Amino acid sequence: MTRETETGSLYGTIFRRRDTRGEFTGEPIPEEVLRRVLSAAHAAPSVGLSQPWDFVVVSDMDLRKRFREHVLAEREVFEDQLDVERARVFANIKIEGIVESSAGIVVGYDPARGAPDVLGRHAIADAGLYSVCLAIQNLWLAATAEGLGVGWVSFYREEFLRDLVGLPGNVRPVAWLCVGPVRELPAVPDLERHGWRERLPLDAVLHYERYEPRG
Repeated sequence: MTRETETGSLYGTIFRRRDTRGEFTGEPIPEEVLRRVLSAAHAAPSVGLSQPWDFVVVSDMDLRKRFREHVLAEREVFEDQLDVERARVFANIKIEGIVESSAGIVVGYDPARGAPDVLGRHAIADAGLYSVCLAIQNLWLAATAEGLGVGWVSFYREEFLRDLVGLPGNVRPVAWLCVGPVRELPAVPDLERHGWRERLPLDAVLHYERYEPRG
């Protein structure tokens, strides 16, 4: 058994993590489990200890259905941009589990948190946004360790999602995460299984000292 397949190890959790769409059971998430997962997200490192994230847990089915309608409309916008062959492949790919999952978690980025003196952000304006992505990764790995699935939905317009869940104008919606118990986590990611993309080997993106173009 390798570290990648050790179920209880950190490495096992990392390699078992999947972007989940069609595997949700819809069963409720125990409150103490949800709190643990969100606490793991909140424990993420952040630039200047600004902790610029907010989490909106969405259980209301009417809100979720409204969001799903918006997402499916954006799916059509994307599909219209594809050539015939790519559109054929894309047609078989499920992009969301909004109503099948137990809840949605909207993750927002508040650049005003800790401002104006955010230590470490003066030269890299996006450092706060990177911090939010670290919180999302913490949440995803914690959920995987708890036996939950997570699916990141990105087919939406930020203005729509901001208005849907009442985020203030200065808070940027970074992700809608579908979260909940699953029947299983697929051994092969959906996009690989459907032939949309193949995972690159580490050596294809690994460089030493300076970037070296790959043939």
